[in-house]
Amino acid sequence: MRFDDDPRPILTERLRLRRSVPDDAEAISAYRSDPEVHRYQGWERTDPDGIREEILDMAERMPAEPGWVQYSVEELGSGRLVGDVGLSPAEDEQGVIKVGYTMAPSAQGRGYATEAVQALVRYAFDVLDAEVVRAYASAENVPSIRVAEKAGLELVERFERTYEGETWHGVRYEIVRGPSLDA
Repeated sequence: MRFDDDPRPILTERLRLRRSVPDDAEAISAYRSDPEVHRYQGWERTDPDGIREEILDMAERMPAEPGWVQYSVEELGSGRLVGDVGLSPAEDEQGVIKVGYTMAPSAQGRGYATEAVQALVRYAFDVLDAEVVRAYASAENVPSIRVAEKAGLELVERFERTYEGETWHGVRYEIVRGPSLDA
């Protein structure tokens, strides 16, 4: 894999994915603090200060370097922040990029998450030279599973994990890089 040392916004038909900045913390906190959203996402702190700290921690990281890189998702027409997505190389698995996604409830059901994940998949393959793009979800999070499937990822594993006495049922979805047209 290769680093992207000059990450630019990723544009789709309706969206702009750009690196998250501290000024996004209030908007991200508003939807990530919603109990229905929070129960399925991995950030422990969803208050504005906690989100700001996460964004600042990721700010200097280049895509494909160890750790998560976060992108805010904006509607192209309005500039309204409608969600966030992220990517991170898998630990100890060369060529694997993990993606995550969270959409504001007011923006759900419009295909924005699918469009954003498809853009991240293309970016991971075309710019970062990933071999596999992976997404994890709670087995109960049907909308997230649908996003992964619509974005072209396929179910490869169902699993159960216990952490601090709580059992979690999850799924792992992946898409493998296809043959190069240049070959």
